[in-house]
Amino acid sequence: MNALQLVAADGVENLLFARTQMALTLGWHIIFACFGIAFPAIVVFTEWLGHRRDDPVLTGLAHTWAKAMGVLFAAGAVSGTLLSFEMGILWPRLMDRFGEVFGFPFVLEGFAFFIEAIFVGVYLFAWDRLSPRAHMLSALPMVAAGIAGAFFVVSANAWMNNPTGFRLDPQGNVVDARPWAAMFGPSTWPQFTHMWLAAFVVTGFLVASVYAVAMLRGRRDRHHRMGLLIPLTVAAVITPVQIGVGDWIANTVADNQPAKLAAMEGLYETTAGAGLSLGGIYADDELRYALEIPYGLSLLIHHDPDGVVPGLEEIPPGQRPPVNVVHLAYNAMVLIGTALLGLAAWFGLWWWRRRRLPHTAWFLRAVAVSGVAAVVAMEAGWITTEVGRQPWIVYGLMRTADAVSPADGLAWGLVAVIVVYTVLTVFTVVVLRRLARGRDILAPQERGQAQEQEQVP
Repeated sequence: MNALQLVAADGVENLLFARTQMALTLGWHIIFACFGIAFPAIVVFTEWLGHRRDDPVLTGLAHTWAKAMGVLFAAGAVSGTLLSFEMGILWPRLMDRFGEVFGFPFVLEGFAFFIEAIFVGVYLFAWDRLSPRAHMLSALPMVAAGIAGAFFVVSANAWMNNPTGFRLDPQGNVVDARPWAAMFGPSTWPQFTHMWLAAFVVTGFLVASVYAVAMLRGRRDRHHRMGLLIPLTVAAVITPVQIGVGDWIANTVADNQPAKLAAMEGLYETTAGAGLSLGGIYADDELRYALEIPYGLSLLIHHDPDGVVPGLEEIPPGQRPPVNVVHLAYNAMVLIGTALLGLAAWFGLWWWRRRRLPHTAWFLRAVAVSGVAAVVAMEAGWITTEVGRQPWIVYGLMRTADAVSPADGLAWGLVAVIVVYTVLTVFTVVVLRRLARGRDILAPQERGQAQEQEQVP
């Protein structure tokens, strides 16, 4: 093997290790990011509702959730810090060439993180040291900073999907960099809105699923009923809105990333009146064994049954994403999202007619699995977004293989990340389980009031 072959082999190995490490880090961190975005708002709302109704069960529930929020924030801070280092360590050529364009949101995200961390501490440790009004007001910067941090990170990712805010000179160098313009490209608002809503869907269903499991085990007191009702209501209200935003996302992808859209649908031939494909396997430039909704894709993208949808045949073979991964991930997201919409409709109709939770075991079982299902749907959505962009790390401008670090030892970095995240996961689960077992944090006089209220159906 000559020297060029050795370099190529090292490059392939580094690309595999770097992409695996990045996928693991992002897939793990995004779950905690959801809690960082949505959980503070849910906790503060529950605290406000408890004070408004003079309900110690609700204020106690908010206090318990606040402690869990602190644990999840600490775990997310560790994974987020690792992620920020990985951008420079794994993809130095990306940062070297385009850092002045899209690096600005990472700086702003750092400020948002520090503000959030400060006010998480204030909110947790000033619970009994401030008036209820002052305590709830102290949470507003925490909520706003969590949302702002998510926006800055998503805007950087949106830029990678649709790069704007700069020009390239004849030699391919970046000139006239405009970081503010880069932050607000065509994909920024649809991606951020989709992620923001996904955070509430995931957090709502996950928290509700914990209480559903407890209720299946016989714990039907008011603490558990409200612990299920509040987050489930949030998730149920957001789910249909999220599916509507999916139409916005699909149109943005169709306008700016036709290869990704064609991969999502496993569409090889450019087609007028294209159908919407469900399931199937892509092989030999053909999607096999799929169910097709006639004219569905053309209606979704163009709102016209005869609209023309470009296929993969128009994309050079070396620039096509791995179709089966993208198509199956997209289908998984849509299928689970539809099932969660059905669960939200079940809950909403039952509550509208009877003003109480469904008491059937099947409903509680559905809620119990909804948390994991929501996480899988979100991960599938990110796989669709990120793998669908391949082989580009900056769409149309830089290949992922050209951005990876040529340094030795990336495999050890992957091993280190696996070890760290395994330990962090075990630690987080153990702490949360101990917190759940010691949920009775009410003062003695409040505990008596809560026990009286628990007798009320």
